[in-house]
Amino acid sequence: MESVVNPHDRFFKQVMSNPAMARDFVQNYLPADVVEHMDLASLELSTESFIDTALQAHHTDLLFTLKLHNGDDGLVYLLFEHKSYADRLVAFQLLRYLTRVWEHSLRQYDRLVAIVPVVVYHGEFDWQIKPGFRWLVQAPDAFLRYVPEFEYSLCDLTGMDDAEIRGEVVLRVTLQVFKHILHNDFGPRLADALSLLGDLSRQQTGLEYLQTLLRYVSVSARRITPQDLREAVDQAFPEGGELMATLAEQWVEQGLKQGMQQGLQQGLQQGMQQGMQQGMQQGMQQGLEQGRREGLLANIEFALELKFGVEGTLLLPGIYKISDLSVLRAVQQVVKTATSLDQVHAALQSLT
Repeated sequence: MESVVNPHDRFFKQVMSNPAMARDFVQNYLPADVVEHMDLASLELSTESFIDTALQAHHTDLLFTLKLHNGDDGLVYLLFEHKSYADRLVAFQLLRYLTRVWEHSLRQYDRLVAIVPVVVYHGEFDWQIKPGFRWLVQAPDAFLRYVPEFEYSLCDLTGMDDAEIRGEVVLRVTLQVFKHILHNDFGPRLADALSLLGDLSRQQTGLEYLQTLLRYVSVSARRITPQDLREAVDQAFPEGGELMATLAEQWVEQGLKQGMQQGLQQGLQQGMQQGMQQGMQQGMQQGLEQGRREGLLANIEFALELKFGVEGTLLLPGIYKISDLSVLRAVQQVVKTATSLDQVHAALQSLT
């Protein structure tokens, strides 16, 4: 699957691309008379992509194939609509997508297969748009016979009470976070959602999910700080401090890898522009070094704020002056393992 820039889309794909999660969602949120025809055990993530550049802003390109109980092939398409308002043209966007899938099915199966489009919405206001297509076309009634008509299955999280959110624990936590993340009272809601995870947070898969969830929250919630994250984790899990330290360390390591990759790309671009072998090697090296430094600085900053709050960021001006990558790596290691700001401050004095 292609990478998704929007953090809401990216988190949705990371979670819902798991067939078990998608199966759980289908069981709980699609109409029962539709689900009863589906062989959910056969549900698999499709490797096909039908989204062109013009459509990438509207769709997450998340498509599943499954068998029907009568032996036919079927397709389930899950769309995440992340806007803070209801998009009246979503049916038109879906229609463009559906035609591409049907073109594929003609080539693959020599027929048009069934597709169930699903829209998941979590804006600030209830979805007031009719879940169909024909009403979009403004024409006298006599012309409507020539207009395509279909409906999509709508999951309006905004209009649900938390008690109405169903499914296994990870799905419920995901949907509760989606429901509240655009609202000003999200901080207290986050702790309530995390508390549902319970012992799952102590398992590796649970820790990985929690890391993905908190990264999404940290970049997507309107009014939440690293301190809010720490407080939510502390409230939800007795081992909150240790858990956040583990997550911070993993985030730092991932950020470093990303920074190195960005640096390599920058170096390649600079080298290509110079158009000479020597320039390419020099550009790659310079870009790689700069990318590594930026990655280290960004993740040291994030880890300081995550672990020590605003007081931790007061150390940043001195850290920004460090150009030696070996020293920055040592600082990074200190921040990852330190249990107090005094330890970080003492290490900085000895290193610089």
